[in-house]
Amino acid sequence: MPLRPARRRRHVARTALVVLATAAAAALSAAPPAAAADTWSEVGSDRADPLTESQGLASVEVPAGSPNRYTGIGTVPLGLSMRGWNHVGDPDASYNGYYVEPYQRDSGASKMFRVQAPGGAWSEYVHALSPGEALNNSWVAVSPDGQWMLTGEWGTMTRLLVLPTPGVNASTSPSANVPQASTVHLDHAVRDVQGCDFSGPTTLLCSSDDPEGSLFGMTKPLLQIDLSAQPGSSDVSGHVTALRQLPLRSGCSGSFEAEGVDYDRRTGTLRVIVVSPGFCVLTDSKTYRFTRG
Repeated sequence: MPLRPARRRRHVARTALVVLATAAAAALSAAPPAAAADTWSEVGSDRADPLTESQGLASVEVPAGSPNRYTGIGTVPLGLSMRGWNHVGDPDASYNGYYVEPYQRDSGASKMFRVQAPGGAWSEYVHALSPGEALNNSWVAVSPDGQWMLTGEWGTMTRLLVLPTPGVNASTSPSANVPQASTVHLDHAVRDVQGCDFSGPTTLLCSSDDPEGSLFGMTKPLLQIDLSAQPGSSDVSGHVTALRQLPLRSGCSGSFEAEGVDYDRRTGTLRVIVVSPGFCVLTDSKTYRFTRG
């Protein structure tokens, strides 16, 4: 008889454990699965010209047969340079053929996006800096639906900025400011991102020129950022994963610079520019090619 209360207590405890285990299993089954990080293997490289291919690159799908585009100090039009827009970053293009180049100048409170429509006409769109926004304009990444454009800031950051894509989003006009629409809040800091491109509706691949290696245990990492939803007028979160170190090979020793990135969905090819140190910037800077697996 004295044992019965103890048995009842053990029975109650076992019942409680079963309930807790069942609830935990249900919660785990209801949680969305974590996005799997891709593996990218180097499959080749091409020399990157230091004047015209040292900042960024983009594949253009429309018009059909369009060549890949590159940017560098030698591609900045004289007229823009004379107006102070002396630096061009990593460009991108919408799937319907709008090509976007990001420009910055040494001072001021705005950035500029130069857009070429599929028919060939160029337009300029200006973005006034949001409060606290850095002046640099290193890259743009157009969302797969074409309506939104991501951009980032130099230094150590925990966010990306979302703007309506100039020339594509109906809310934009060359005569009006292109406002910040929302923010991507990153779950891990990134440093000196030089380029990003969408490899899927909510997945970005980014090149980081991080010279320290303290954030991910490596310098110059290739990053994958998985968004919680497609970008738009509402904030989303981004999960950051370091996939690998970018190739750092040259006949010269010194500091490499990771530059722009492009993903071509037609071939599944990822391309990243890495500029060589010292004199070898002229001889063996490369655009490296990668494929999954």
